[in-house]
Amino acid sequence: MITTASDTALRDLLQAAPTIVVVGLSPQADRPSHEVAAYLQQHGLRTIPVNPVVAAAGGQILGERVYASVTEAAAGLAAEGLEVDIVDCFRKSEAIGPIAQEAVAVGARCLWLQQGVVNAKAAALAAQAGLMVVQDACIKLEHRRLLGAAA
Repeated sequence: MITTASDTALRDLLQAAPTIVVVGLSPQADRPSHEVAAYLQQHGLRTIPVNPVVAAAGGQILGERVYASVTEAAAGLAAEGLEVDIVDCFRKSEAIGPIAQEAVAVGARCLWLQQGVVNAKAAALAAQAGLMVVQDACIKLEHRRLLGAAA
């Protein structure tokens, strides 16, 4: 795991960050993104899906409206009086740059890149803008490790 934060800071974030935009959230229940988002929902966090294909069809995933981008998701949340706390990315490392730019633009608190996802340039951009950055780490596993939550 590569992070700009201590375990204490990550624990505080996960306890106080109720809204997570999940980029690349799959509608297929057997996919890791779906499993992770369902786990987060089961533990009281709200997961907002970003999946352009599903959004174009006007679909939902895990009971939430699907958006085509982080920017659209942030606008939808703003209409509810909510903000983006974490942008959790299930995308290839080379696709993270524009997502990091969006996370910065919408004022997210954290850019989280799932296991196997590392992009130093995007991480630096987000960190310079004041976002906490976590790379190459599963938010579900970290939530479980830091907060002792069962699966």
